[in-house]
Amino acid sequence: MLVPLAAAQDYPFWLNAAIFVASGIIVWVGGTRLTVHVDRISTLTGIGQAFAGMFLLGCITSLPEVANTVTASSIGNPALAINNLLGSATINVFFLAVGDAFLHRNALTSVVARPSTLMMSVLCMLVLIAVATAITTGDLPVFGIGVWGAAITALSVGSFWLAAGYGGRSTWLVKDEEMADIKQERSAKAEGHSLREALAKTAIAGSLIFVAGYALSQTGDALAVQTGLGTGMVGFALIGLATSLPELSTIIQSIRMRRYELAFGQVLGTNFVNLSLIVVADAVFAGGPVMSELGRFETVSALLGAAMIGIMLVGLLERRDTTIMRMGYDSLIVILLFFCGLGLLATIK
Repeated sequence: MLVPLAAAQDYPFWLNAAIFVASGIIVWVGGTRLTVHVDRISTLTGIGQAFAGMFLLGCITSLPEVANTVTASSIGNPALAINNLLGSATINVFFLAVGDAFLHRNALTSVVARPSTLMMSVLCMLVLIAVATAITTGDLPVFGIGVWGAAITALSVGSFWLAAGYGGRSTWLVKDEEMADIKQERSAKAEGHSLREALAKTAIAGSLIFVAGYALSQTGDALAVQTGLGTGMVGFALIGLATSLPELSTIIQSIRMRRYELAFGQVLGTNFVNLSLIVVADAVFAGGPVMSELGRFETVSALLGAAMIGIMLVGLLERRDTTIMRMGYDSLIVILLFFCGLGLLATIK
């Protein structure tokens, strides 16, 4: 399944398309099963849904981005790598809004109340704003690594750590009868399963996602070259969409299982992991700081992601049940903003 970049571009269009579709199916199935196994680990170990989503799901579903970042930067195309990371961060939030339609009864943000989710949202916005600032001001190399690149990676890792422990430190109290019912249901379903079994099945599902996700990113790039699309839009939309398929399957499965905090934690955790990969792109790219290779397209991409998270954050704070078109108003606004942002990005050369 692992295909070198150059080899994939040499394949005929139909073969790349077939590999792309087959890999997408594998990623979807693997992501669905991964959610079930991570939920069992969360129940058996006692860690919260938000932390399990952020740490376990977030790290595992970021594996395709890791492969694509290293590959694109090593061949001298860091813009493709960073656009993939920014595109994935934005598309993940878009998928979260789309997943709202699977909830049916309520708006998704009306049933998520954990303070750790609010903290993750704020911190993720700040990291994306820092990326836009870095691109605008430029970067300086120190021992082969850009100062901004290292700072953003440190900010991402620090935000990950801060958000992970916030649930235990927060003085906020959550009163929600549905959450108690869900907790009882989770305990019942976890009975008869060992932690070792859940960890083993998680590792298997993660391996499938990594291999198929890598094939998705490589054949997706080859399809982009064969169709003549630009590097910016290729990295943001096509490759970003391809490497975000694991997130889509885990989001929908989490919502169907009523593990709402797991869905939010997974999206925001994945974004933290993805943005921390900027220093990896810096280390692999031989041409200097990758931030100096970027421009208006990437600036708008980062700000678009921050704005979409900001809208979801407003919904989390207000917790309104009112829905339209089977989703909350905030999710609908996020979806509309995403397509408007794509239209704006398409005008940037």
